[in-house]
Amino acid sequence: MLKQQLSQKQQLKMLPQQLMLVKLLEVTTAELDERITQELESNPALEEVPPEEGGQDDQGTDMPDNSQDEAFDLEDYAADDDIPDYKLKINNYSKDDRREDIPFSADMTFFEYLQNQVGLRSLSQKMTDLVLYVIGNIDEDGYLRRTTEEMCDDLLFQNGQQVSTKELEEAIDIIHTLDPAGVGARSLQENLLIQLERKEESQSVQLAQNIVGNHFDDLTHKNYDHILSDLNVDQHILREAFQEILRLNPKPGGAWSTLLDKNKEVVIPDFIVENDNGHLIVSLNDRNHHALRVSPDFEYMHKQLASKKDHSRKSKDAIFYVKQQIDSAESFIDSLHRRNDTLLSTMKAIVELQKPFFMEGDESLLRPLILKDIAEVTGLDVSTISRVSNSKYVQTEFGIYPLKFFFFQMVQTDSGEELSTHAIKMALQNAIDNEDKKNPLTDDQLAVLLAEQGFDIARRTVAKYRAQMNIPVSQMRREL
Repeated sequence: MLKQQLSQKQQLKMLPQQLMLVKLLEVTTAELDERITQELESNPALEEVPPEEGGQDDQGTDMPDNSQDEAFDLEDYAADDDIPDYKLKINNYSKDDRREDIPFSADMTFFEYLQNQVGLRSLSQKMTDLVLYVIGNIDEDGYLRRTTEEMCDDLLFQNGQQVSTKELEEAIDIIHTLDPAGVGARSLQENLLIQLERKEESQSVQLAQNIVGNHFDDLTHKNYDHILSDLNVDQHILREAFQEILRLNPKPGGAWSTLLDKNKEVVIPDFIVENDNGHLIVSLNDRNHHALRVSPDFEYMHKQLASKKDHSRKSKDAIFYVKQQIDSAESFIDSLHRRNDTLLSTMKAIVELQKPFFMEGDESLLRPLILKDIAEVTGLDVSTISRVSNSKYVQTEFGIYPLKFFFFQMVQTDSGEELSTHAIKMALQNAIDNEDKKNPLTDDQLAVLLAEQGFDIARRTVAKYRAQMNIPVSQMRREL
């Protein structure tokens, strides 16, 4: 049963201008170009300032030249948007239109490359179909993760095709002869063995095949002493065999890159910090400065429409549309200016608080810094600082760094002393770089070594920072 009742509640709503600013703060310099292009295409009242007028204000309001004093007529503008009747039909081309088919060009994919190789083999139609079916089950790394029994069942239930496991194994063997070497392997061990079989015969290759085939578990766990004792070979020869294994590709499909699937990230710095004889100058990347303005034609159009005494529905709709587009353009330009001001004030605060690093480039000079510290200096909210620092980069004379690089907290030792996590990680990295690779340091030994350097932290803290730095455990760092 429906009832009517009164209730009070509080709601926090963001204005469209605030929402636009929040979204603009999150985008990088590279993404900003695309965002502005979209706005220029969608809003006819927004335009870029021509180069010859670059010195004029972004909000330029110059009236167009009306020396001929022609009367403004709404029909002149409406006629431009009229669509010819033939354009509304299915075959919407006139006799004078040029119809061109633009081909889409793309590189050959990994799977197309395999399929093309199959086409060059002299195989029966049934075997060709089986090989192509198996290729369709290979993942992007080049591995066949499905069993022959599963594929036999699929062929039977989906295609009604009775295929034996022996025939599928024959198809898989054919795939093993394709390039890149190792494709179609069902395990890392099989992948390495396939690649070793294609290498030129030598003592080190034969030994590498023996190690991968019969001592794979010892190899993965780096049990070099056990391998040496079992094979009874010279350490120098064993090292050459390991070098052969290290040259192999663990992901044969992963090395295949095309224009469609490779994802190269090009870092474009959002800020530039320059050292001018001890004076640090912070500036935005020039790509952040876009000379935009409200179209003078649109402003003139709005003034002309507003001055007319025509109060028809068509005239009111035109006034509303033009005013709406002008307001949207002004709001976007204002949001861009506020974005740049916010970014610049945030970066200046970071530079001021991390000034020793920007002067010397020594990472040990970085001081503990959190988002709240920057928020207090700039007077902005912590969430705003988070949006500014996320995915942004700064170019210095020592390299390009993400803004997140300058933020880290203090860690308290067992004795109550506060230390910089960045300094601890640098000391940990230095200790691991200088360790004996035949007998790498354990986490307990690293904790003792760091304590001798003044970093009194627990073993579990060492393990946590080592994992954050993507450094494996001591057993996996062993070298022959």
